[in-house]
Amino acid sequence: MKQYCYYPGCSSEATAKGLGLSIEAIAGPLEIELVEPKGWVCCGAVHYGSLDSTEAIVVAAYSLALAEATGLDMVTPCTGCYVTFTRAAKKLKEDAVLMQQVNRGLAAAGLEYKGSVRVRMLTEVLINDIAPQSIASKMKRSLNGLKVAPYYGCQLVRPNFGFDDPEAPQKLDNLINSLGAEAVPFPMKNRCCGSSLVIPEEKIALDFVYKVLKSAADNNAQCIVTPCPLCQVNLDAYQGKANSKFKTKYKLPVLFVSQLIGLALGLDKKALGLHTNIVSPKSVLKHIATKKQGVAGGA
Repeated sequence: MKQYCYYPGCSSEATAKGLGLSIEAIAGPLEIELVEPKGWVCCGAVHYGSLDSTEAIVVAAYSLALAEATGLDMVTPCTGCYVTFTRAAKKLKEDAVLMQQVNRGLAAAGLEYKGSVRVRMLTEVLINDIAPQSIASKMKRSLNGLKVAPYYGCQLVRPNFGFDDPEAPQKLDNLINSLGAEAVPFPMKNRCCGSSLVIPEEKIALDFVYKVLKSAADNNAQCIVTPCPLCQVNLDAYQGKANSKFKTKYKLPVLFVSQLIGLALGLDKKALGLHTNIVSPKSVLKHIATKKQGVAGGA
């Protein structure tokens, strides 16, 4: 049983409940123990830093300190949280004066950050620690023939923290293929979904959403799979508006990586939070239901 300090982040308990539910569901079968630190707070997201960079680092350091106290690697499923924590940890490591300043603030909460915690993305852990081959060996349900568009988005590969090639990433493709599905060619796999621009400038953001959807549909994808909660909500919740603007009829389910893995593991669709998806995943479930081939670990 591999043990990690699990920082769920705000999205997995709000706009991306399917992410949180599916991670909890797959942890047991994959022999992962997720230890959630008590009292964690919002990472501060990427926006806080544009208002007050020091306060933003203090906010991030609060949860970093909680994670550090567990003595475990800090794992988060959110690409935004991952980038925020990684940047904060790097700045604190490089700036002793800033570290002292931040720790004076943390002292008010009885905390101290020493800079020893390792921040990791859950997707990276699944690929590098658990390994696609190991996940595939536990499959109970065939995904054979399911055409999947692997959507990395911006932050999983940028800034370049060494997870994958930022311009031509392949690790998510490999994970999808290991589950018996087919990762289709997808030129927009690492392009922006519009991010939080969808709030102040929805019309502009819909252009980004449309381009990603079109790229997936043009390559015959039956669904899009992503690790990012913001990418998922943009492509899922705003798919209808993109259809209205561009006179299209896309009905592409947008699943989290953890949901796809959960389906391969034979887990219940409600346990995986598939009922929280806005674009119905029924077409994906129907495809899987028609596959009767045996798979490693079950049938």
